[in-house]
Amino acid sequence: MFSGAYAAATYSFAAVMFLTGLAALAVIPTLPTAARDLDGVALFPLVAGCFVAASLLGGVLGGHWADRAGAPRPLAAGMALAVVTLLVSGASTSIWQLAAGRFLDGLAAGMVAVAINTAIGQAYPERLRPRALALMSTCWIVPSLIGPPLAGLVVEWWSWREMFFGLAALTAVPALIVVAQLRGGSWSPEPRPSSGEPSATGAARPPLLIATAVSIGAALGQYGVSGWDARHLLFAVAGFALLAVFAPRLLPPGTWRAARGLPVTVLLRGLASGVFFTLEALVPLMLVTGRDVSPPAIGLAFTGAALAWAAASWVQGRLESCPRERLVVAGALVMVAAVAPAVVGAHPSMPSPVAGSSMVVAALGMGLLAPAVTVLSLAHSPADRLGHASSAMQTSQNLGQIAVLGLASALFNLLAQGGASDTAGYATAFALLLLPCALLALLASRARRGASER
Repeated sequence: MFSGAYAAATYSFAAVMFLTGLAALAVIPTLPTAARDLDGVALFPLVAGCFVAASLLGGVLGGHWADRAGAPRPLAAGMALAVVTLLVSGASTSIWQLAAGRFLDGLAAGMVAVAINTAIGQAYPERLRPRALALMSTCWIVPSLIGPPLAGLVVEWWSWREMFFGLAALTAVPALIVVAQLRGGSWSPEPRPSSGEPSATGAARPPLLIATAVSIGAALGQYGVSGWDARHLLFAVAGFALLAVFAPRLLPPGTWRAARGLPVTVLLRGLASGVFFTLEALVPLMLVTGRDVSPPAIGLAFTGAALAWAAASWVQGRLESCPRERLVVAGALVMVAAVAPAVVGAHPSMPSPVAGSSMVVAALGMGLLAPAVTVLSLAHSPADRLGHASSAMQTSQNLGQIAVLGLASALFNLLAQGGASDTAGYATAFALLLLPCALLALLASRARRGASER
């Protein structure tokens, strides 16, 4: 994988993932300071939600482009756009410009994520795909260690603007490398025979107008759940109505009923991502607001989770003889084990590391599960539909984050309005995550290779 015909692709993908991880992990802790300086704290939920909403559209756009022209072109375009959006954000003079920058960043991230997965399917034989996907996860280890503290130092010594501009300069390097390799033809996917399924299998490629509607719906929904007055309720209803109408058209037919083959793998990705990122959002919130845990301690939890994810991903990449659906079940059971310390750790008498450990354990489960689900999705996709499959996986991941986190947050706020304590609210919200974890374990067998869609 690091020599011969695959060397150029491997080193290019690794560089892209490293810088993408550094930017993602460094920007997030910078945003609150930027919003405060721009007098836009009230709109911070919108700034934070723009990224996920736009990545939905970016994933669809990248998947269409990859199927038409191969993965290198959307990958290069996504990297170039990432540089532009960092410059836009760094030069922000208002909270709305920062929101626009985050929207563009989400668009770029969606394109890059789908292009990387598609490129792995196009550039590597099936036996190397698990290792390639594991390498992509491993490339986040160093950024997870240095990203948040580096961002804090830069903001403290200079300002958040220098953080964005510095990341733009760093991201420009792999962007130029990818563009140069595209122009020089350093790597190009060899056409491989289809898996035997006709290209017409699945839904027709959805128009970008539908993806745009879903993206707007996600943004409206995330803004709507940031408050509970009549205005926010109106936005939430409008956002989730758009999602209910248009989101199914971005996914393979049969996704909601867990049809065998590609549809169920797409559903599994959404469920798993929803559980993990809900823990990643609510556990730090609980520890900071309820226990007054210091930011460095929260950073250690994120670092531990990143290391656990990479380690588990490395392990699954070496288990070549193990059926991927069994790894999905194993990952789901590990995530069930992660929910327990979150629920128990919600009680004020429990030490803070108990709740924090849930993020690390959940990351172990994701490291086993996520690459396995991706491999299964590629195995169920014809050679000329890999971009469509990768796009559907990215869309499901984002929708899973929005849906599971939204449900957990709504349940927490409902209990709070009813007079329940924060302890009861958090514990109940975490316990809710057992449902998608159980579905992951129960549905994994429907994703095994050779399973026909029904």
